[in-house]
Amino acid sequence: MRYAKWVFWGVFWTFTLGFLHYTLPQHDVARITETDVRRIDPGENRLFWAQADIGSDGTATNRDVFFISAVLTNGRVMVYRNEDTGWGWPPYFKFDSSNLHAEAADMRSTSAAPQWVVIKHYGWRAEFLTIFPNAISVRAVDSPDVRIIPWLNIIILTALAAFFWAIYARWRKWRKRRADPMVDDIL
Repeated sequence: MRYAKWVFWGVFWTFTLGFLHYTLPQHDVARITETDVRRIDPGENRLFWAQADIGSDGTATNRDVFFISAVLTNGRVMVYRNEDTGWGWPPYFKFDSSNLHAEAADMRSTSAAPQWVVIKHYGWRAEFLTIFPNAISVRAVDSPDVRIIPWLNIIILTALAAFFWAIYARWRKWRKRRADPMVDDIL
């Protein structure tokens, strides 16, 4: 029984941390190499794509999606999708994918004359599942050695930790006052 408890909590925290890692914003320092638009027909990986275009009726099976191709500071290639999240999940309320596409196209550079940018995004890149992180914003930086402090992530994770600690403390208090005396009376 003890192992079942550990397996349950292990699975619970793995999914919780995976969910947070996917939905919380991340920052990549990169050099944009290309921006393009592709016709996409989400299939098995529909869960990892945003909802249909904001303002459309949502009945179309395929849609045009903006993409931003970049090279990270370590030389790895990264491709980001650029879709509106609208009012859906995750709650970034992004309605400006066209503007972001234009900004990213304006910041393209070559390896001979690099212009470094910080790409704020959420999600994962998995080539075998054709999953792309969704770019939220792009801003130019002076060098690839810029230090980024994820204040929003720090605030959200601190609030979540306080919330879980409050639940745990109340549960322990309830157990000490109510459950343990009832068990002692029965035994």
